[in-house]
Amino acid sequence: MKMIFSLLVGLLITKAAFSQTFTLKSADLGGQFSNEFVAGNFGCSGGNKSPQLSWINAPEGTQSFAITMYDPDAPTGSGFWHWVMVDIPANVHELKQGAGDVKSGIAPQGSLQSINDVGAPGYQGPCPGVGEGDHRYLITVYALKTAKLGTTQASTAALTGFMLGKQLLAKASLIVYMKR
Repeated sequence: MKMIFSLLVGLLITKAAFSQTFTLKSADLGGQFSNEFVAGNFGCSGGNKSPQLSWINAPEGTQSFAITMYDPDAPTGSGFWHWVMVDIPANVHELKQGAGDVKSGIAPQGSLQSINDVGAPGYQGPCPGVGEGDHRYLITVYALKTAKLGTTQASTAALTGFMLGKQLLAKASLIVYMKR
């Protein structure tokens, strides 16, 4: 009996050790933003296009996804939210390049883009101040246990973040850098 128990425990540990991790990837992003994805305002002259993002191995029970992009190094005392998209259907595992433009119609059907810290819904590319050094931009996908988060286009990123925490199953992030 002891040998059978040891074998079962060994199988469970092996399965856990080889389980797949929820992972976020981008065909567009490397370690730093290229100009195509940089802001086209606030002193920057980029394309302000949101990058392509894809994710794999969402946990069982995922009913929707959300995406955020946050700069914790912005000299505001509270960071800077560049992008908040929620209510992405559970069968969607990719955002195409440009999906952060609310007028483009590229975002998945049923998704919702809330206001960023510029005060507009959708993607706002990075544009750190000249001489501020490297800023980190955390792009995060959230696997959620609800199909609809219950926020609106006017919801702040802080409120959305609170609601994401209450419905979170898993999250995966990329960190991309920029300085001017």
